[in-house]
Amino acid sequence: MRYALDLAARAGEQDEVPVGAVIIQDDKVIGEGWNRAISTNDPTAHAEVVAMRAAAQQLGNYRLSGSTLYVTLEPCLMCAGAMIHARIGRLVFGAYDSKRGAVNSTMHAFDTRGLNHRLDVYGGVLEQDCADQLLRFFRVRRS
Repeated sequence: MRYALDLAARAGEQDEVPVGAVIIQDDKVIGEGWNRAISTNDPTAHAEVVAMRAAAQQLGNYRLSGSTLYVTLEPCLMCAGAMIHARIGRLVFGAYDSKRGAVNSTMHAFDTRGLNHRLDVYGGVLEQDCADQLLRFFRVRRS
């Protein structure tokens, strides 16, 4: 998660919302990313999606079975759906997102009936560090 926080800092340096994600498989980094939606004019360029794209390219396979995705903020519905399609094995996230978090906060996307894949989920890892990074960013942006 500390590495994901470092990636989130890169997003903040680029005036993007500071969210970072890293994907690990067999104790190796196979993908990483940070929010790039603003700089790329791409509404799907959330940290999780950027990291999944990188991991899929690294493996030569869009299925990321057995991998763990670490992200500094609870994923939105789009990212949760992408994780299901990619067959991410485990999700570990930092701060909860009371407005858009689709894993625990506003809904429980992974509990939807009919899904053909389930993830193990662990939330609140380094929660305060992750939340503080976002709070600092928005405090500066609003001033």
